Amino acid sequence: MAFVRYRALPRGELTVEEFRAWLAQFDADRDGRISREELQHALQSLNVWFAWWKARGGVRAADANRDGGVAGEEEVARLFAFAQRNLHAKLTQLGYY
Repeated sequence: MAFVRYRALPRGELTVEEFRAWLAQFDADRDGRISREELQHALQSLNVWFAWWKARGGVRAADANRDGGVAGEEEVARLFAFAQRNLHAKLTQLGYY
């Protein structure tokens, strides 16, 4: 699979792999984990209101091992589910879901 960088979420139905690729561009320190601050920047790129609050909730919902970040397939899948539940209206409004 080729790595694709997205400036915004891709159009159409989003897969976990596409979500992971989109998130990867916000991994500022390239440690393979998405911190709350990095997730906040990702949400701000979508013009999500209260991005800091939703980033905090997203990391809390996805961080299974409580290390303060989202890493690994299971945690990214949990974050993806959180985004679908809590950002669905925003993604639909932008035409990205």
